[in-house]
Amino acid sequence: EEAGGLDEPGNVPEVARLSLAALVLALAKGAALSLTHTHGRQMTAQVTVLYFAKSAELSGIKSEVLSVPQQLTSLQLWQEIVNEHPRYTSSWEISFCSSSQATRLLSSPPSAGASSWLTYAVTMCELEDQPKDLIKVTYEKLSTDEVAESVKSPTCGAVSVFIGTTRNHFEGKKVVRLEYEAYIPMAEAEIKKICRGIRNRWPAIQHISIHHRLGLVNVTEASVIIAISGPHRNESLEAVKYCIDTLKATVPIWKKEIYDNEEYIWKENKECQWVKNN
Repeated sequence: EEAGGLDEPGNVPEVARLSLAALVLALAKGAALSLTHTHGRQMTAQVTVLYFAKSAELSGIKSEVLSVPQQLTSLQLWQEIVNEHPRYTSSWEISFCSSSQATRLLSSPPSAGASSWLTYAVTMCELEDQPKDLIKVTYEKLSTDEVAESVKSPTCGAVSVFIGTTRNHFEGKKVVRLEYEAYIPMAEAEIKKICRGIRNRWPAIQHISIHHRLGLVNVTEASVIIAISGPHRNESLEAVKYCIDTLKATVPIWKKEIYDNEEYIWKENKECQWVKNN
């Protein structure tokens, strides 16, 4: 992130410089990065890189810690990772940046003038009938009844539900199961943004529940369940469609499609912004 004078250390306090320097990347084929701690006088930072999906397969590791200079741009930090894996990174693409749990989708490396990145917390009131946003990213099997029941409200006349399941074929190939991977804090942060978008567009919406499964998902089993309640059916139906379309386009969850001959492919949804831009 080169906005705000990261290349000119005098422009921002030291802590701010460190945070900006750690606004890095995750790879379209899968990585996430976060700043863990710094060595003040040595002027270096310890950065943990997490690998997912294809990047984990190519590099042969799930995570590693890199020691990098405190003052560097995100592109320089990307170069540090390239130097660690020169045989593989030529086929990787930057698609996500993260600082702690704040994320924003990218179609290209960060550039000067990029806007600030914020994570919007979704308020969850303990009062039973106040609007609720219920988010779960889990390795457990999903329950349609649980999700649908969680959004019922005496003030609402409609509960709209979407269930995404594993189908048994794709372009003439027999599919036996899917496998999903995600960096859960990053995925949950993006789903919270979707909830905020729904409430901005349809203020009458009461409760939102979004559950996404990770790991192996067999044919006919649910990988994602969305339920939204509102006073009338039009708002809840439109909000459910917006929710699943946006989830597929922006949430960093990677999918492996496995066929009956045990061959597989890591797939990207056609809605993904980085697919559209490439």
